[in-house]
Amino acid sequence: MISKTTTETESKIIEWDDMDKTKFYSFGILFALSIRTVLYPTTLIKTRLQVQSQKSAYTGTWDAVKKIGRYEGIRGYYKGFMINTFTIFSGQCYVTTYELLRKTFSGANNFTKSFIAGGGASLVAQSITVPIDVVSQRIMMIGQSVDGSVARQNISWKQTSSIASDILRTSGVRGFYKGYTASIMTFMPSSALWWPFYHFYTDRYSYIIKDVLDFPVPHIAIQALAGPTAGFTATTVTNPMDIVRTRLQVLGGDSIIGSFKNLFHEEGLKGFTKGLSARYLATVPTSLIIVLGYETLKRVSLRSELKELYEW
Repeated sequence: MISKTTTETESKIIEWDDMDKTKFYSFGILFALSIRTVLYPTTLIKTRLQVQSQKSAYTGTWDAVKKIGRYEGIRGYYKGFMINTFTIFSGQCYVTTYELLRKTFSGANNFTKSFIAGGGASLVAQSITVPIDVVSQRIMMIGQSVDGSVARQNISWKQTSSIASDILRTSGVRGFYKGYTASIMTFMPSSALWWPFYHFYTDRYSYIIKDVLDFPVPHIAIQALAGPTAGFTATTVTNPMDIVRTRLQVLGGDSIIGSFKNLFHEEGLKGFTKGLSARYLATVPTSLIIVLGYETLKRVSLRSELKELYEW
């Protein structure tokens, strides 16, 4: 239900018990698939930029966009997409964990329960996502040469199965969790920070726009502004660990610290910004889409008898 501590400058938040779960999950899966389809190319580009040594294949994000389109066609942007769609289910586990943890810590202030819920949700989701990422990232790199060129080729389920079998044969089940610790160290802080920042920016923007400037705008517009700002903030903080995570999963390596040292030795501090622009291209619009989609999803899933209580 609506928090009793909501003030004039704090936003009303639709909580877990306020929603019709059938609607929530049905629309949620369609929503997640749509986002995955639109933004997957940015994930592929980010991965290739982070894995390459120096600028061996691409000079930057735009160069990668052009070369992939030239040498691999539209399908090149979606290598590994089919196996990656299984992460949709981890996404549902993520939102469920997030909402349930918010409910569990309902007595805490909004920043605290958002931080705990965001971190806990990421831990659960990454335990499911990492094995899928390990396989899909290997597929993303298939055929790429040092100049970024590659023969156009379709990736079959047989090739995907072969990659998975090779990982299992050479490294066992642990091979599917290569970079798991780095993933947790990347995505748990990112998720734990994104939600508090999102609510923080929502409240601050609401105060500035509505109270200070006295400018009437729909609440969803304020949330749409807060989401990308939160995404930008969290992405900037966590990018170095994301690079190490990707390298461990694709190139292998003995440790997180060793990967940090190798990257610093190769490229210095600038190396830790690799793929950052591609992450912004993914994270900022993703945050916008998530906010618009997720907040709309929660409104659509709101139990009918409670709709009058939520008027923005």
